[in-house]
Amino acid sequence: MANISQKKFPLNSDDYKLYEEVGQGVSATVYRALCIPFNEVVSIKILDLEKYDNDLDVIRREVQTMSLLGHPNLLKAHCSFTSGKRLWIVMPYMAGGSCLHIMKSDHPDGFEQPVIATLLHGVLKALVHLHSNGFIHRDVKAGNILLDANGEVKLADFGVSASLFDTGERRHKRNTFVGTPCWMAPEVMQQLHGYDFKADIWSFGITALELAHGHAPFSNYPPMKVLLMTLQNAPPGLDYERDKKFSKSFKEIVAACLVKDPKKRPTAEKLLKHRFFKHARSADYVVRTILDGLPPLGDRFRILKEKEANLLGQNKAMIGDKEQLSQQEYMRGISAWNFDLDDLKKQAALLQDDDNIISTENVDWNEKKNGGSGKLAVQEEKQLVERFNNSESAKAAPSKESLDDPPASFPSQSFQAFECGLHIHCVLAFF
Repeated sequence: MANISQKKFPLNSDDYKLYEEVGQGVSATVYRALCIPFNEVVSIKILDLEKYDNDLDVIRREVQTMSLLGHPNLLKAHCSFTSGKRLWIVMPYMAGGSCLHIMKSDHPDGFEQPVIATLLHGVLKALVHLHSNGFIHRDVKAGNILLDANGEVKLADFGVSASLFDTGERRHKRNTFVGTPCWMAPEVMQQLHGYDFKADIWSFGITALELAHGHAPFSNYPPMKVLLMTLQNAPPGLDYERDKKFSKSFKEIVAACLVKDPKKRPTAEKLLKHRFFKHARSADYVVRTILDGLPPLGDRFRILKEKEANLLGQNKAMIGDKEQLSQQEYMRGISAWNFDLDDLKKQAALLQDDDNIISTENVDWNEKKNGGSGKLAVQEEKQLVERFNNSESAKAAPSKESLDDPPASFPSQSFQAFECGLHIHCVLAFF
C-alpha cells in the first residue's frame, strides 16, 4: 500500500484513456479511465476552465486538501494537471459510486441500520482527521460518501472545504456562506457569529437521516424555503412511529447532532465513541448488502441521467420555461461527486414557489422554534435572501489560509502539478 501511495502518476493526458461518464456537473465531468503506464483504472474529473470566470481559490483548495490530507476514509487525488483549457484531477476509481447514487438506483427508502452505522463510522473517522488538521468539510452529505469495489467508505468533495489556520495559527470561526441548503447548519445560514467544526456535525446528522429515509429533510422544497424552514422549524429527527426499526442509540446520535446551538453539539471524536457504532460491520458486509448485484457505475449513471432528463422534460411541458423543480430534481451529478453553490443559485432562479415565500412582503412566521414562538421579520428575510444570492463572500479573494500561504506543515511540492495551469487568464469555479 505504501508503494501505491508513492506512485508518481503521469501529468499528461496522453497517458490516460477515458471511458464512460460516471458523474456530471455544470462545469465538470467525471470519467472512468485507464492510467496506461500503470494499467490501473482511475477516475478523472475534468473541468472546463472556460465555463466559469470566478473562484480559482476553490479549485486550488480542493486540490490541496485532496493531495495532502491522507487518510483511509478520505478520497485522495493522485495528481492534477491542465490539458489545453481543462483541468484534470486524477483520483482512485470508486466503483460503488456515491451513497446517494446507490439509494436512487436500488434503495429509494434508505438503508438498514447496520449499513448506516458502517457508512457513518467511516465518515466520522474522516471528519476527525479533517478537524484535527484544521479543516471543515462544509458539504457532508450522502452524495459525497463514496464506496470503492471493496466496500470501503471515502468522504469526497473538498470543493467547499475550508482551513481554520492562518499561517499556522488556528482561526476560531469561518464566515463564508457555502454548503448545500438541506444539509447546511443554522449558524452557516445566519452568518451572525461565524461557524466552526460543529457545522459539519449538523450536516452529519442530516446525512444520517438521509441514509435512513433515502432523502434529506426538506428535500422537496426550493432552496430558499429550505433555508427559512431550517431557521424557523424545530430540528428534524427520527419519527418514533415511522422509524420504529431504528434503535434508540441511532435516535440519540441524530438528536445530539441536530441541536441548533453549535456549542451543544458533540465533536466528531466524541461521536465516534457513541454506542450506536457497535452496529457497524465490515466493508465486506457493505459489499454483500448494497453493492452486490448492482449494474456497473457507468450504466447506473446513464440510466438515472435519462430518467432525470425525462422528468425535467415533463416539468418543462407542464410549467413552461420556469421549471418548478424540487431539490432532488435539480441536483447536479447523478452520481453526486460534487455540487456547487453557483449551480444551486442558477437553479434557484428557475424555481417558482407556490407559497410566494420569498416575495411576500408582510410575512408573519408563527411557527415554534426551540420551544418558543418565533417570527422572521421581513427585513431579516430579505437579508437572508440577499446573503444567498450575493454569497460572493464564499468566493472572495484568498484569505491567509489560501494556497499561496499554506500552513507550514503542508509540503508545497504537492502543488507543482497544478501551478502549470495558473497562467490561464480566468478565475475558476469548481462545479
